[in-house]
Amino acid sequence: MIGTGRIHVYYGDGKGKTTAAMGLVLRAAGSGLDVLIFQFLKDNSSSERIILEQIPNVTCLPGKDRVKFVSKMNADEKARLKHYNNKALDEIIKFCGPFDVLVLDEILCAVQLGVLSEEKLVEFLEHKPRGLEIVLTGHVVSDKVLELADYVTEIRKVKHPYDQGITAREGIEY
Repeated sequence: MIGTGRIHVYYGDGKGKTTAAMGLVLRAAGSGLDVLIFQFLKDNSSSERIILEQIPNVTCLPGKDRVKFVSKMNADEKARLKHYNNKALDEIIKFCGPFDVLVLDEILCAVQLGVLSEEKLVEFLEHKPRGLEIVLTGHVVSDKVLELADYVTEIRKVKHPYDQGITAREGIEY
């Protein structure tokens, strides 16, 4: 175990939040720590999963097979996704006890978009297992989560090819 465990937040509009979280995963795994990862708002096809799933002490929980952008969902689809995400977080809370590090990728976006209960997340963070290191990523972080966090890193976009209409590239942006 790694002591009391801390809460890390990587947020902002810049590229690199998930990349930073996965770098921490590699460091933790290389030190022999057991890591649990769940990616909200993503299917199971992110390129990092291919290699992470091969590391013995890293567990990537499966998410939904197909994920639609929340902005393209109707109210019923958003309600179903919120129910799914809330249940997923409930299961993660039950399952994370034996792990040293928990990465909840894009969880802050799920909260921001209204497809995950912020109250449920805050309650978990307030009562997390003592030794569990938790990493949260997303675009926007609430004041409640900021207050609970020990490490907060804002990743700010200065320039990005997407602004010129260049789409995401496999292996670089996803």
